Amino acid sequence: MLANFSQILLKQPRNIMYSAQFVLQFRTFNLWSSAIRNASSSQGAMRIYIQMQRQGVPYESFSILFAIRACTDAYNLPIIRHFHAHIVKLGFSNHVYVATSLLNAYIASSIGDAWSLFDEMPERNIVSWNTMITGFSRCGLVGKARKVFDEMPSRDLSSWSAMISGYFSNRLWDEGLLLFQEMLMIEGLKPDQVTIGSGLADCGRMGSIGLVVGKSIHGYVIKNRWELNVELGTCLVDMYAKCGVLKSACLVFDMMKERNVVAWTALICGFAQRSSGKEALQIFEMMRKSGVGPNQLTFTGVLSACAQEGLVEDGRAYFRLMEVYGLTPTIQHYGCMVDLFGKAGLLGEAFDVTRTMPMDPNVVIWGSFLTSCKLHKQFQMAERVIDHVLRTIRPENDGGVYTLISDLYVLSGKWSDAERIRALMLNQKVKKARGSSFIRSRANQI
Repeated sequence: MLANFSQILLKQPRNIMYSAQFVLQFRTFNLWSSAIRNASSSQGAMRIYIQMQRQGVPYESFSILFAIRACTDAYNLPIIRHFHAHIVKLGFSNHVYVATSLLNAYIASSIGDAWSLFDEMPERNIVSWNTMITGFSRCGLVGKARKVFDEMPSRDLSSWSAMISGYFSNRLWDEGLLLFQEMLMIEGLKPDQVTIGSGLADCGRMGSIGLVVGKSIHGYVIKNRWELNVELGTCLVDMYAKCGVLKSACLVFDMMKERNVVAWTALICGFAQRSSGKEALQIFEMMRKSGVGPNQLTFTGVLSACAQEGLVEDGRAYFRLMEVYGLTPTIQHYGCMVDLFGKAGLLGEAFDVTRTMPMDPNVVIWGSFLTSCKLHKQFQMAERVIDHVLRTIRPENDGGVYTLISDLYVLSGKWSDAERIRALMLNQKVKKARGSSFIRSRANQI
C-alpha cells in the first residue's frame, strides 16, 4: 500500500509531495511513540525504543518521554543513567519536559542524581520544582524540600500541596498545619479537591489532633458548599473511620449518592479496626447486595473482623470467596488466617497456613503465631518454628519478637534457652521498637 502511495506522490506538484512526506513522517513518529507508550511492560517499551533507534527513525520528544517513563517504572539506576547520557548525546537535555521527566525517573532511584540534574537544568518549570520537593520529602529530607520550596520563583496550588503533604508524610503535623494556614490566610489560595483529599488522608495518622484537623476540613467543605461526590465522600469516610468516629463515618457514607468499593472498604476496615467485627461483616454483606465487587483490601478487613469475633467457619468461607471474585490472596490475607486460627486455638491449622502459603511468612505473621502459642500455652508448637523465626527476624527492627521468644521459653520452664535468647539480644544490641507489641488487647485501645 505504501509503495502505491509513493507512486501517486511522484505525480503530484512539488509542494504537495513535501506535504505528503511530512504527513508520512508524522505518522511514523506517532506510530513509534504509541507503540512505546502502550507497551505491556517497561522492558517491552525499551525494546521498541531500541528497535526504533536501529531502524534509523528520527527522534522526537514524545518517544523519548515515553521511554523515560519506562525507565522510571523499571527502577533501574544504571539504565536511567545510560539513557540520560543518550539524551544528552541527542541534544534533548535542555528540553524542559524531557529534563523534568528524567528528574522524576531519578527521584524513584537516586535522590542524589536527581538533585544534580535539577541543579544543572537551564530551565525549570513548576513541575520540576514540585517534583524535587516531593522527592526530598519521600526520602525524609524535609528541610531540603522546604529550601527548594522557599527558593521557587513562583508557586501554584500544587507546590503548596506538595510541601504540606511532605510535612504530613514525615509526621511533622505542626509545620504542615502552619503552612496550610499560611496558604489560606496569607496567600489567599483556595485548596482544590486533590489538596483536601491529601489532607484528609493524613488525618488518620495524626492521632488525636487528626480528628480536629479532619473536622475543620469537613467544615471548610460544608461552608464552601462543595458537592459530596464519591471521591470527596470516600476521603471523609476514611478519615472518620481511621480516627475511630464511626458514627460520623456512617453519616457521611449515608449522605453519599454514589459509593464505590473504596468507600465501602473504608467503612468495613474502620469497624474491623475498632473491634466491631460483626458490624463490619454486616456492611460487607450490604456491599455485596448493592452490586459493588470487593477488592483485596476489602477482604483484609473482612478476614480481620472474622479473627476478632472468632468466626472460624465464616473466615474460611470468606477466604474461599476471594477466588469467586477473581482475587489472589496476599500475605495480609494469609496473615489474617493465621491470626484467625491462632486466636481460636487451632494452632495446627495456623501452622499449616505458614507452611503452605505461596510466600514466606513475615515477622508480623510469626509474631501472631507465637503470641497464639503463648496464649494457649502451646509451647511445643512454638518450638517448631522458633529456630526459623530467629533466622528471619532483624535485630534492629524486631526486638519484640526476641522478647516474645524469651517469654515462651520462661513459661515452658526452659530457663537456659531463655538466657540464651537474652544473651543473643545483648550481643546483637537488640532493641524493642517503641510503641509496638504483639500482645493483644481485648479493649478498644491501642
